[in-house]
Amino acid sequence: MKDIFQRLKAGELVHIHDPEFHKVDAIVSRTLALSPALNAATDIDEVRRILSEIIGSPLDDSTTIFAPFHTNFGRFINIGKHVFINHACSFLDMGGISLEDHVLIGPKVNLITENHPLDPANRRGMLCKPILIKRNAWIGAGATILPGVTVGENAVVAAGAVVSRDIPDNTVVAGIPAKIIKQIP
Repeated sequence: MKDIFQRLKAGELVHIHDPEFHKVDAIVSRTLALSPALNAATDIDEVRRILSEIIGSPLDDSTTIFAPFHTNFGRFINIGKHVFINHACSFLDMGGISLEDHVLIGPKVNLITENHPLDPANRRGMLCKPILIKRNAWIGAGATILPGVTVGENAVVAAGAVVSRDIPDNTVVAGIPAKIIKQIP
């Protein structure tokens, strides 16, 4: 049998009454305990150090994250080299979030891998799908990327867009829902 973390990352329905949900709660509690220090940090190195502790792996010195930064879980975040994450971003990562090298994330961006079933009887359960932001992509201010989305290499997501489908390489998308508005040569 797969453990709860494998089931979350595989997109299986996981209920809050699952016998292993206490493992999720333990990580959430640890992340919540570390978050005030992260968001009170006064320099980039301190932010990088505390976020490395939350995600469970060291962030490269070339990566810059501005506080505040919010995550409810943290353990399923992977961040490459030369990544920039601006102020007030929120990453809900139980489904897995991967940012490849040279990704730019604007202020107040939401990356959300978690969802709930439409069926009211199961709505308290969680359905998760990973988000992948490929190399050199740029996510504009206030954009929201929804579960299961891949943003292609060199792609640009315009400010305020809501992305519910994969974005091809070398395109610009805008709107709600986001649509391709331009190709990047």
